[in-house]
Amino acid sequence: MASQPGAALLFLLLVSGLRVGSLQPGRSSSLQGSSENSALPDSFYEHPESSGERLNLETENVTVVEGEVATISCRVKNNDDSVIQLLNPNRQTIYFRDFRPLKDARFQLVNFSSSELRVSLTNVSIHDEGRYFCQLYTDPPQEAYTTITVLIPPNNLVIDVQKDTYVEGEEVEMNCTAMASKPAAVIRWYKGTQELEGSKTEVEAVDNKMFRVRSQISVTVLREDDDVPFVCLVDHPAVKDLETKQYIEVQYKPMVMVSVTYPQGLTREGEPLELTCKAVGKPRPERVLWQRVDDDLPEHVTIDEDKLIFNSLNKTDNGTYRCEASNSVGSSSADYTLYVYDASATTEPAVHDTRAGEEGPLAVDHAVIGGVVAVVVFAMLCLLIILGRYFARHKGTYFTHEAKGADDAADADTAIINAEGGQNSCEEKKEYFI
Repeated sequence: MASQPGAALLFLLLVSGLRVGSLQPGRSSSLQGSSENSALPDSFYEHPESSGERLNLETENVTVVEGEVATISCRVKNNDDSVIQLLNPNRQTIYFRDFRPLKDARFQLVNFSSSELRVSLTNVSIHDEGRYFCQLYTDPPQEAYTTITVLIPPNNLVIDVQKDTYVEGEEVEMNCTAMASKPAAVIRWYKGTQELEGSKTEVEAVDNKMFRVRSQISVTVLREDDDVPFVCLVDHPAVKDLETKQYIEVQYKPMVMVSVTYPQGLTREGEPLELTCKAVGKPRPERVLWQRVDDDLPEHVTIDEDKLIFNSLNKTDNGTYRCEASNSVGSSSADYTLYVYDASATTEPAVHDTRAGEEGPLAVDHAVIGGVVAVVVFAMLCLLIILGRYFARHKGTYFTHEAKGADDAADADTAIINAEGGQNSCEEKKEYFI
């Protein structure tokens, strides 16, 4: 029977009780891989139905990832023993009842009954995408279709950078390309776990309904970005958590800090002092340099690599000490201001800061002196105001006594004579002759 497909089909039609009219081989498609034709009734092509929503035939669309298995199901709601047939997008018969005329072993019968024809398609490719038709031989014939959609994940995700090593503050341009995907992939960028914005994306169509996606992003790198992964992440319905990472080396000049190893508290005269210079940079600083700002280092001070050691402090050690570190990127420094207290001092300094340009206890002394001067100036101003007011009051009283008694005089001569000052003056100027 396999050598005579036409006779086999006719036999199956007779078994199912279907009335077969005149056959028109030219109206049916040829079978894949063979030259035989399947025969269908004329009435089927004259009155086909386009979907199974309002009919007795049901099916569902299928979405599958390339290489996986797609299952096609043709279901009959109320079966009357009519024949079910499954056709591919080229209208080649895949299954007629439980018989497979199509010579493609990837199609396998999963279930056949009077109410369902279920077929699996293994190792699905992009060429299998399209409409598959379920046909039910009723009067009139019915047809419903199911669409197979094939998803193709990106097969090559690559990040391109111009170089692997950058200096802090430089701009890095990175490109991520997702090759040959369907549908087009969506690319997102991350720095560590932080999502980056501002990327530019180009989508290019390639053969077989597939797309190439290229995303570009520019980032100004900082020292914190050293050895932090830049991640290109793909969003695609065919794949989950597809990503690639790029690590960038960031070089930066040293960060310098001065710390006091001992003593803890006041730096008293006669006691030892050890300062440690901590420098972190990339590349690693080769050496650190100790110096005294605006003066030479004391002769009794020793330097041991990154340490500055005072065996016995004295007042002449007061000043600002600077530690400087450098590498191929640049140099940085940090200052420590030293103030040596009396050996008997027990009070902690109000201010003690090792930052450059600030003077700890010296700044407190200057502030106290300035306050005392301000109080003295204010007191002198107050005294001058009081003395001024006092002299002004007494000067007014003097002139008032001179004019006393002149207010009631009839004329000017009488006023002068009656004035107390005038009377006294006349009496003092009297001369007596004997």
